[in-house]
Amino acid sequence: MTNAIDEVRRFLKTDDLPGAVRSLRPHAETASITELAKAARALADAAGFKDLAGAAKAAAKRPGEPQTLYDFGYACVERGIAFLAVAPLREALRLLPDSRPLLAELVSALEDEHRHAEAVALLSGRGQELPAWPETYLLVHHTLLAGDLDTAERIGRALPAPEDPQWSGAHDRQKHRLHRSDRARRAQGAAGHADPLGRADLRGWHYGLTGGLLGTLSPYGWDAGMTGRYAYLGDTHEQCRRGLARLALALDAAGRRPATVSLLPGRSDRILGLAAARVLGLPAVPYEPARTDTLVVAYDLNATDPDLLRTLHARADGQILFEHATCWTDPPAVSADFSTLLCQFVSPPWKDDPRPEEEIARDIAQAAADPDEGDGTTPPDPDEAFRAFVTAVQDGWLTAPRDRVASPGPVPSSRFA
Repeated sequence: MTNAIDEVRRFLKTDDLPGAVRSLRPHAETASITELAKAARALADAAGFKDLAGAAKAAAKRPGEPQTLYDFGYACVERGIAFLAVAPLREALRLLPDSRPLLAELVSALEDEHRHAEAVALLSGRGQELPAWPETYLLVHHTLLAGDLDTAERIGRALPAPEDPQWSGAHDRQKHRLHRSDRARRAQGAAGHADPLGRADLRGWHYGLTGGLLGTLSPYGWDAGMTGRYAYLGDTHEQCRRGLARLALALDAAGRRPATVSLLPGRSDRILGLAAARVLGLPAVPYEPARTDTLVVAYDLNATDPDLLRTLHARADGQILFEHATCWTDPPAVSADFSTLLCQFVSPPWKDDPRPEEEIARDIAQAAADPDEGDGTTPPDPDEAFRAFVTAVQDGWLTAPRDRVASPGPVPSSRFA
C-alpha cells in the first residue's frame, strides 16, 4: 500500500470523508489501479455507496479486465469523484482502443474535472475516423471550453445535424454558444479589451457560454488566480447597489424596459427585488412564470427551490432573469440573463439583520454605487466599456434557453488549476 492509501484510511478513522477524498486526488493517476480501487472501496463503504463499493472490489481483483475497469470508472463518475475514474477508464481504453462507450465515459470524466484540453487531445487523436455524433460534437464542445474558438467554429461548421433527435437540443445549444462567442469576441474588441476572448476575458466568455451579461469583475486577487471572480464574498449594500447600477446601464444600452419587478419568495430575493424596484422606478409584483415584460430578481439561484427554478429555464416574452451572486464552482440549474458577480461562497449583508425587508431594500437603494477600488491589480472596467459590450451583443441577448454551463470555461483559476 502507498502512503496515499494509508492517508485515506487515517482520515476515515476520524470520519472525515471529504478529507479522505482530497488526500487521494494527487495520487489518482500515479497509484496502481488495484490501490485506487481498494481506496475507492474504502471511501464507498464509508459513504454507503454499494454500487461503487462493488465495482471497486471487482476492479481491485481483476484490474486487467476492460469491463471491470469501465464499471469502476462509471461508478466513480456517477458518485461525483470523476478524478478517480480517469486512470481506470484510460487503461480500459488502452486495452480496447476501438470502444466508443469507453471513449465516451473517459471524455465524461475529463469534462467533470474541467480537463477540456485533454478531452480535445483524446478525441482529435482519432483523426478522420471520429464519428460525427456524439464524438465530433464533443470535440467541438471541449475545443470551445478549452478556449480555441477558431478551431471550434471550423469543426462545428462541418458537423452535420444529428439523425438521432435526442441530440437535437445539444446541437442547438452548441450553435448558440459558438455564435455568441464570436459576437463576444468582436464586441470586446470594439469595447477596447486588450485580448478579446483570451484567457483573461471573463465577461466575454461568460456571455459566449451562458448567454448572460456579467456586470462587474472582482477587484481582488486578479493576479492570484481569480481573474475577476470572488472566492468567499462578504457582501455589502454598496456591492448590491453597484450591481443594480450596472443592470440599469445594461437595460438602457440594450433598449429593454421591463414593466415590473417580479419577486421570488426567498427573503434575500425579496430584499434585492424590492431594492431593484426602487432603483428602476418599477412596481414590484409576485413572481409568476408566465408573466411577460418583467425583471425577475434573485440573490443566489442556488438557494432557490428547485421546482421554482425549473420554471425559469425557458423565459416568457420579455422576461429578464437577474442574479446578484452567481456561483462559478457549482453553477445553478439555469443561467441568469444578468449576473452582478461570480463567487464561490457568498454571505448576504442582511444575514443578521432582522429588520423588515422594505427597510433593508431602502438602504440598498440609497447606498453608493461607486466601484470598489480593490487591491489595484484588476484591469479597469469603466461603464463606457461595459455599455459598448452590451450594445454590441444586444441582438443576441435574451434569445436562447437559460441552459446550465457546468464548466468555468477557458479563463483559468486557482480553484481548477
